[in-house]
Amino acid sequence: MRILFVCSGNICRSPLGVQVLEARLGPAASSYVIESAGTIADNAAAMDAAAAAQSVRLGGDPSTHGSRYLTEQIAGAADLVLTAERSHRAAVVQLAPRASRRTFTIKQFARVLDGLEPGDLDGVTTPEALVERVARLRGSVPPPADPADDDVDDPYRRSEATHVRVADEIDVALTRIAEALRAVS
Repeated sequence: MRILFVCSGNICRSPLGVQVLEARLGPAASSYVIESAGTIADNAAAMDAAAAAQSVRLGGDPSTHGSRYLTEQIAGAADLVLTAERSHRAAVVQLAPRASRRTFTIKQFARVLDGLEPGDLDGVTTPEALVERVARLRGSVPPPADPADDDVDDPYRRSEATHVRVADEIDVALTRIAEALRAVS
């Protein structure tokens, strides 16, 4: 299964998502291809130093990251796309319309998982089936009062406190997502 994280420059939130999900999945991470791209990324840029420090704090390894620009092929090849913001979700869907059902913001996917009823995931035995079920049931979970609550703020060139807050938000959501993925692997 191929999981794609998308943000703007592919130097803060999306590589952090890759590295934190790998850390939260532990040995199960080897069952996935987890990658990232950015809607306005340069190719081969290193991770932002402040974001990289947060990755290390949360158990990630930023040393091998090189940014890349999001293309139709990258978006279309993913089985699950997790974006930092709703605007990134829209960019993915514009590039690869068929990816719309499997594209969520990071926080939206976690929120839908949290909002499901106990039997909603009965019979789900693969990560791909999990994505399909969450996509099918996303409308049954009430949206946040403020749609922006499904977005992860861009910490680029902002304070260390902002980087910590953003990293912690990503970690909370991805801990929930990793738990769900491990349950069906």
